[in-house]
Amino acid sequence: MANNTFGAYIIEILTAGMYQDSKVIYREYIQNACNSIDKSEKQGILRVRKQNGKSPDMGEGEINIWLEPNKRYISIEDNAMGIKVDEFQSTLRRTADSDKVIGEDKGFRGIGKLCGLAYCKQLVFTSRYTGEDTVSIMSFDALKMREMINEAHKKIKRHSAEDVLEAMIEFSTRPAIKSDSEHFFKAELIDINAENEELFGGKDYNNTEKLKDYLSFVAPAPYQANFIYRSEIYKYAKENNHKFDEYVIKVNGEQIFKKYKTHIKTGNGQDDVFGVKFQDFIADDGSLLGWMWFGVTSFKAAIKREDISRGLRLRKENIQIGEEDVVRDLFTKDSSGRSNSYFIGEIFAVSSDLIPNSQRSYFNENPIRIEFESKLKDYFNNTLHHIYYEGSSINASIKKITAFKESAEEFAKKKEEGKFLNNEDFEKQEQILKAKGEEAEKAYKKLEKQKENGGKSILTLDIIARRKKEIPTVSTTKLPLNPFAADNKSDETIEPEHETSSYKTRKTLVDDMFPTKNKKERKLLADTLAKIFFIIENSADKKTSDEIIKRIKEELR
Repeated sequence: MANNTFGAYIIEILTAGMYQDSKVIYREYIQNACNSIDKSEKQGILRVRKQNGKSPDMGEGEINIWLEPNKRYISIEDNAMGIKVDEFQSTLRRTADSDKVIGEDKGFRGIGKLCGLAYCKQLVFTSRYTGEDTVSIMSFDALKMREMINEAHKKIKRHSAEDVLEAMIEFSTRPAIKSDSEHFFKAELIDINAENEELFGGKDYNNTEKLKDYLSFVAPAPYQANFIYRSEIYKYAKENNHKFDEYVIKVNGEQIFKKYKTHIKTGNGQDDVFGVKFQDFIADDGSLLGWMWFGVTSFKAAIKREDISRGLRLRKENIQIGEEDVVRDLFTKDSSGRSNSYFIGEIFAVSSDLIPNSQRSYFNENPIRIEFESKLKDYFNNTLHHIYYEGSSINASIKKITAFKESAEEFAKKKEEGKFLNNEDFEKQEQILKAKGEEAEKAYKKLEKQKENGGKSILTLDIIARRKKEIPTVSTTKLPLNPFAADNKSDETIEPEHETSSYKTRKTLVDDMFPTKNKKERKLLADTLAKIFFIIENSADKKTSDEIIKRIKEELR
């Protein structure tokens, strides 16, 4: 029976062919470092992290990422137990043959360590095991790897995967020196490819801020301290025995945090987070599939794309799965696909049967994943959908009422200052105001109905109560009292009186300009000027037309 042979292409698939985004190297190496820290804590080598329900005790484990763009150099180092000298080669030479356990460890396939080869010329792993005085080093020559794979592509020479690995790997050891940590593991990417500038945050960013933004949500980092609802999230997780892994992760010495905040930018201006809500997802057999939290806002509109916290993010072992919109299509009631962008929050997959695929872009398909999706869809479409839909509806009503108030005030001021040019102009503006008044009346009634019956959303009354101060108390004779005013009384009605005679409007334009003219002459001049001014106002913006009319008046005096 012939032997099985794996060609050079398998190395290409596990490196350049595995990931579309080069930044995944951080996720893969951070994931491996987290596993080592977990193991070191269990063995008492590092002080254990603890959750106390308020803010976490981060323990002693630490992951440091060092970036040197000018030198085209990146290193990711942890202070965990390291790898024993006599196990170092066998451990790193194993590919897709990991001893990690699904459901216990954050990575388990044993392929992530090779991902850096696609983005540099040399990949180096260095480690010192606790209690040993020897440092182990393994170097991978990425240029040699590409050369041999290219030969295979061009049919110049056939290479097996084993041939490529043997040709590209070098192993060595050295005595530990004073500057070496007592125990560590470090991955170094040397001479980063020119086309992979995004590994440093991109050419247009200084101080790697863009990369830190990316890692703040992808990596298992703690919430930043000024996100005041983090204590509620920690408390909920502790009270419900939900595991919540967080690690100290630093970029060039600066610790990164999940950048959730209480002020967010939406398509209708700023909105605020004024609470958090939680939900557990329980399987039909009673086991926990996952749980989530989301920020309670006024849901005025979709959160803007530049706000990096937007979207319900899916996580496993507190490491992000896919992109920020990976659960977007589970909002099946929304054809626009924008539902997910109304929320901030996180969904933590818990079940050990929810297994991330090799690219960590989603979960492998199995019955548990299908059940988990079903539970999410039910909650998204029968709870979250009504929350953002009614929040948006309340916002639209408030905008209509506000628009009427502003128009009514402008109408009254224009009437008082005699700025209507003629009866036609007056009636035109009055009809516009009347239409806005009717829209405002409908909006008032809709808000009143939502307040009375609580709406379809579990947060409707909370949103209305929070936005009470934003709802104007103006009304017309046809509008009901503002049901949301503190004393349930409206302001003085702003109802413009219809000017039955156009003479008074015309008269205000010319009386102070031609005091020596008789009544008949003033009437003729008023009619003529009214037409001229009407044309000017409808042919230019307000500032320009006002200036032209003012100059005409000054010249005619």
